[in-house]
Amino acid sequence: MMPSVRILGMFVLVLAAGCAGFAEAPAGAARTGPQAGDPVLDVAALKTRLRDTPAIGMFTKLALRNQVDDLLDRFRAYHQGGQTAGVVSLRKQYELLVFKVLAVLQDIDSGLARAVAVSHEAIWGILSDPDKFSDAT
Repeated sequence: MMPSVRILGMFVLVLAAGCAGFAEAPAGAARTGPQAGDPVLDVAALKTRLRDTPAIGMFTKLALRNQVDDLLDRFRAYHQGGQTAGVVSLRKQYELLVFKVLAVLQDIDSGLARAVAVSHEAIWGILSDPDKFSDAT
C-alpha cells in the first residue's frame, strides 16, 4: 500500500501538538463537540495524534487499521469502476468507522475526538473525489 494511502488510513486509527493550530478549550470552559471555528486537522497530524493516543489500545488500533485498509480497497475499486456498491454504501461504512473511533476516544481523549469530528468531512472529501483520492495515492 502506498504511504499516502496509509496516512489516510491511519486517520481512523487511528489518525501532536502541532496539528493545524488545534487548541484545547481553556480550563473550566465547557465544550461539547465540534465548534464552527475549530480548524480541520491535516491528515498527517491526525495520523500522529491517533497513533499516539492512549485512548485506543494496541489491539483496537490493529483492528481499526484492518477495517481502514478494507475501506480504502473498496474506495480504490469504486474509483476504478470495479465495485458494484455506490458512494452511499461507502459513506455508510466510512461513517460507522468514524463513529467507532469517536466512541473509543470520547471519554479519554475528548480533544482528539473533537478533532476527528471536525476533520472527518474533509477526509471524506478526499476519499470520495476520484481526483483527490488519486492524488493522495
